[in-house]
Amino acid sequence: MRGLTSNRVIWQRSGGRAFHIFRNVTELRAHRRQLLLDGRSVGLVPTMGALHDGHLSLVRQAAAENKAVFISIYVNPTQFGVNEDLDSYPKTWDKDISMLKALDEELKVEGHGRIDTVFAPTTKTMYPTLPPDSSLPGVGSFVTITPLANLLEGKSRPVFFRGVATVCMKLFNIVQPERVYFGQKDVQQTVIIKRMVEDFHLNTEVHIGPTRRELDGLAMSSRNMYLGARRRKVGIVLFQALKAAEAGYKVGKRDRNDILALAWDVTNSVNKEQDELSPEQRARFEVDYISLADPDTLEEVQTVDDRRGAILSGAIKMLPLETFRADEQLGMGDDKVPVRLIDNIILQPA
Repeated sequence: MRGLTSNRVIWQRSGGRAFHIFRNVTELRAHRRQLLLDGRSVGLVPTMGALHDGHLSLVRQAAAENKAVFISIYVNPTQFGVNEDLDSYPKTWDKDISMLKALDEELKVEGHGRIDTVFAPTTKTMYPTLPPDSSLPGVGSFVTITPLANLLEGKSRPVFFRGVATVCMKLFNIVQPERVYFGQKDVQQTVIIKRMVEDFHLNTEVHIGPTRRELDGLAMSSRNMYLGARRRKVGIVLFQALKAAEAGYKVGKRDRNDILALAWDVTNSVNKEQDELSPEQRARFEVDYISLADPDTLEEVQTVDDRRGAILSGAIKMLPLETFRADEQLGMGDDKVPVRLIDNIILQPA
């Protein structure tokens, strides 16, 4: 680290280039203006930290398509409901910065764009006039994208997408990126962000990167670090259920009930297996939803249109372990934290 001046940190790179960390808007905008004057395009990767290979793949994609990559790291309180996991959301700042520095060295060798800036604002910076409010209807300035935000995840998490759209609008306005990057794992989020950009005529392109998965297929997520070995092994059930339903689509099934029944067969079977185990062996989960929806409206479909395809998605909650063995591998929080897992598969037009 070369130095710290008020709200700005500069990491020294080999070759004399600087890796900027901004805390406030004024200094970031001054830097962004200079990039504009220099003709350097900016790609933004919004994150809440706790970075993993899925985030890094988006940074790589942004670096391949832009001269300068900005990464935001901000745990946004307005997308967490009153009883959700804001306080327990993983915060791994030092590890995140180390990962980004290592990745930037790789990007240097590849010769395309580089990581230029990390924007890590305070909540006072992001919500300058009123404290962030996660209640309904709430007090403050919000962006709402209806009815998209009320479907799927929005049914269980009614303030979630209001918070996501609001913070993304703020970030897009602050950074003014030519392009923004999101992962396919959060498929509803990608649809909502695209709609927001179109409806508000925002001057940015939305790019979607493929879902990054562990070797067994589990979608990478910051929340996975809460899963110890036992819950981690069972958590793959959602992906297995969606794959079973996808297989039905690939062999010609188009009726909603026929497709989703294949997914429910998997979750019901695994739930039954876990029920038959002792508390020291089992890992319980609850299915929130399994959906078959239109790729644009996210409304549930009764029959998949071959010309449009569909989005197959779901969410489960891995429940805290009832008890644990002294010798078993536990996740962050000793497997006492409920973990919501989401996933999706795009059923391509036939």
